[in-house]
Amino acid sequence: MTEITYVRGDATAPQGKGVKVIAHVCNDLGGWGKGFVLAVSRRWPEPETEYRRWHRERAANDFGLGAVRFVQVTPFIWVANMVGQRGMRRGSKGVPVRYEAIDTALGAVADRAAGLAASVHMPRIGCGLAGGKWSRIEPLLERRLLSRGIGVTVYDQG
Repeated sequence: MTEITYVRGDATAPQGKGVKVIAHVCNDLGGWGKGFVLAVSRRWPEPETEYRRWHRERAANDFGLGAVRFVQVTPFIWVANMVGQRGMRRGSKGVPVRYEAIDTALGAVADRAAGLAASVHMPRIGCGLAGGKWSRIEPLLERRLLSRGIGVTVYDQG
């Protein structure tokens, strides 16, 4: 089985050759304006535009926890907007991260990456504003991506 590669750098500038999918976690409220999404929007407008349209038209589509929308931003880079957090704030129901939703979304990312012969690149998804623990996310990556031979690179800033 392949191993996760950890690097220092910017996940919006993925390293290596070939097709790449940049995966990140979005909330289920249609909010886009804090965390990693700001770096995505600085580089490409399309992922935010598509996420907002997807949320706005949610009554007629699959928007919700566990869903993914893939947006091609260059000939060799796709951004996977994964809905993996309920709301945006910690509250009486705990942190916003929803591991089951991230797991489901990663299954779709694996299918798309396999179809594109792509590697997957990401920050430590679900662990920033969503409040999750990497010790819970890493096994999901192993099960959904690494077990299928899909390369995964995780980027830590600074």
